[in-house]
Amino acid sequence: MQDSLIIALIVCAVVLIVLLLALRNQRKRNRSIRKRFRDMECEEQRMFSFLHDLGLAIENEPSPSVLSRIIVDGIDKVVNARGGAVYFLAPGSTFLLPSYISEDCPPLIGIPVEVRKKAERDPRALESHIRLSRVAVDEGILGYCLAVGEPIHVEDVKNHPSFRDAFTRYTDDVDALLSPLRHAGKDLGVLVVARRHSDGGFSANDFAVFRSAAEQSSFAIGNARIHREAHEKRAMENELQNAREVQSILLPQNDPVIAGFRISGTNLPARIISGDYYDYLELGSHKFGIAIADVSGKGVPAGLLMAMCRSALRSVAPGRTSPSEVLAAVNRQLFPDIREDMFISMAYGILDETTGKLVLSRAGHDPALLFRKETGKVELLRSPGLALGVDGGTVFERVTKDQEIELFAGDCVLFYTDGVREAVDSEEEEFGMERMSEVFRLAAPLGAESILTRMQEELRHFTGEGPQMDDITLVAIEKKR
Repeated sequence: MQDSLIIALIVCAVVLIVLLLALRNQRKRNRSIRKRFRDMECEEQRMFSFLHDLGLAIENEPSPSVLSRIIVDGIDKVVNARGGAVYFLAPGSTFLLPSYISEDCPPLIGIPVEVRKKAERDPRALESHIRLSRVAVDEGILGYCLAVGEPIHVEDVKNHPSFRDAFTRYTDDVDALLSPLRHAGKDLGVLVVARRHSDGGFSANDFAVFRSAAEQSSFAIGNARIHREAHEKRAMENELQNAREVQSILLPQNDPVIAGFRISGTNLPARIISGDYYDYLELGSHKFGIAIADVSGKGVPAGLLMAMCRSALRSVAPGRTSPSEVLAAVNRQLFPDIREDMFISMAYGILDETTGKLVLSRAGHDPALLFRKETGKVELLRSPGLALGVDGGTVFERVTKDQEIELFAGDCVLFYTDGVREAVDSEEEEFGMERMSEVFRLAAPLGAESILTRMQEELRHFTGEGPQMDDITLVAIEKKR
């Protein structure tokens, strides 16, 4: 009986010990679960903080380097990395350039042997090489990640196949998470974070979190680029509009009042900045200069050259009664500063209100049209001449000549740029010289203003909804009496 009691007590003790051990293990498991839960909460909080900071950064439109720093430092905190970096694809090249590398980031690229030897004497050489080096898109783990096209986990960087090069070695014990940065189907670069093996490796959960953060980072970088490009485009458009307003001041604000004549001019730019130019100059002694010019090319370069042409003409025209001499002087001023692939066609005439005569010279410009009221026919004024900027002076001055035209009541002259006759319709047919001459012939009896109005109406009807391909400038001269 006593033995049975002892056995029962022993059994109870064993059961109690087992229960105590089970309870202790359960407490350990509970503590472990609570710790993992707290870790997950902290990780989740870090992720939310990262996304919040990223959202604020996008609103403030940061520079690429600032946005890269926010992304790398934020993800470093989320996955407890030692450091990281963002490399962007250089525009139009096959290289990755570092945008941001965190201070304690382990090396992520191979180091040439000569750089390692130099770093033994000067540790700054290694850091300088890492921060300034460009990486070919087919080199190292960065290029490998870009080629794979998806996030990767490289547990031992130095033994990765991409570093098997006798001249470029990798010797550090590093674990890395990498992801290509893509937006709207385009590669932007590579995001990477790293730990040294002594820090412990990345877990599967770290990789999953990193993948999500990398996706958000790609979206943020892509949108930031779109916003920045849109902002730059708006700024450029504003600058061009300001330039257009300045350029418009250089054109005549009003038509001149000349006894016995009526003159009307207009400029219709194809773009914001026009390469066409026309001008009126009061020369004294009842003489008036009338100029029209067309700079080769379009946009800002043509606009700048147009402004130079205006300045040169106004500086040399006073005191000269020969248009060809004026054009020769303008050519001498402009030739040294005109690019080889640019030139200016120009026509310059001097009206004498006392004699009713027009003396005209053309520097490679389209021939002016002359309407004779007596015959009702249109003639071409073909004075010989070479474009400005083609020759330094000798040939230009030998070729370019004056032509004197006596105007009678009802006669009209039309200066124009080639944007008129070269305007095309939906079938790519040009407006042409014949059609332009006919419109001029029909409108000339109605006066200078009617010539411009009718020509613009016919051009709009001819081209329809198509875009204006070139600048259009018209100057009409009507002899009233």
